[in-house]
Amino acid sequence: MSSSAPEHLDSAGPRGGPTERPVAGREISGRLPWMLVVPAVLGLAFLVLPLAGLVVRAPWSTLLERLAEPHVLEALRLSLVTATIATAMCLLLGVPLAWLLARVDFPGRRLVRALVTVPLVLPPVVGGVALLLVLGRRGLVGQWLEASFGITLPFTTAGVIVAEAFVAMPFLVISVEGALRGADQRFEEAAATLGASRWTVFRRVTLPMVMPGVVAGAVLCWARALGEFGATITFAGNFPGTTRTMPLAVYLALETEPEAAIVLSLVLLAVSVVILASLRDRWVSAP
Repeated sequence: MSSSAPEHLDSAGPRGGPTERPVAGREISGRLPWMLVVPAVLGLAFLVLPLAGLVVRAPWSTLLERLAEPHVLEALRLSLVTATIATAMCLLLGVPLAWLLARVDFPGRRLVRALVTVPLVLPPVVGGVALLLVLGRRGLVGQWLEASFGITLPFTTAGVIVAEAFVAMPFLVISVEGALRGADQRFEEAAATLGASRWTVFRRVTLPMVMPGVVAGAVLCWARALGEFGATITFAGNFPGTTRTMPLAVYLALETEPEAAIVLSLVLLAVSVVILASLRDRWVSAP
């Protein structure tokens, strides 16, 4: 072996051939960086221990009995119905909005995108106050709805749906817009070249291509609507059978019957786990 051999090779291997020396980078990568591991473990414990405490303190012996109580079933039914209708509303309005943001270059598009995502960071209670100012009986639009059509949204089941859709729609819009931006537009251009109308191209080509993004966004939207609390209690109130959803029932039970609050919380936790498990390949997949 001449001196031009790579530095990480020895010329005196066990059979006369070159042997590989340990490379400094490999040694570093094989060590555990304790300066990162320790805070990482603490962060994991900070997130997991409260959930573990919920599971440990749950009244497992009476769990089924408590789940079968009328007020629990009533809150669960109302939550499932309103979250589903709110998701359908988000699909009807959010998919076209996502298409507009992804495919149409118009003045102020960045501002519109920022406004669409505001409910993600806006405190839910503030969202409820904003809905009251617009859709309340004396609101900018609400007084017209009541005077013209006799429609009153605050403190009704319809108000719950509106509040849930308001806080959940950004999840759908962001997911669908990302899918649209990642889709190959050559298929749409080919369909248009063959004479398909814009609606046909969207329905037959675009929508099937971005369907995984639509489904993922709809699932996240539904989960967010199911767990909404602040905007709901501010805009729709807390009336049994009408506006008292699962999160509101948890809050109320925590003051009078903590074990019932734990049971209701377990239901919402189970739904969250199922949602994350179903979306693991899209959102939390490992490289």
